Amino acid sequence: MKILFALMLIGMALASGCATPAYSGHERFQMITRNWNFEGKQINDDIDVLLLLRPASRLTIWHVR
Repeated sequence: MKILFALMLIGMALASGCATPAYSGHERFQMITRNWNFEGKQINDDIDVLLLLRPASRLTIWHVR
């Protein structure tokens, strides 16, 4: 019985996918992509500062909304 209950819980978790009540799957994917893009730009800034390719500053050169 416990195994059946555990399988039902896993099945419900997998069936929900990445869609939430607030966002559709497409909107969620756009949000994740936008965040990954921003994180990539911040990593680029950190590497440039670490290698002394740009003067030290707290500002980023990227246009961030």
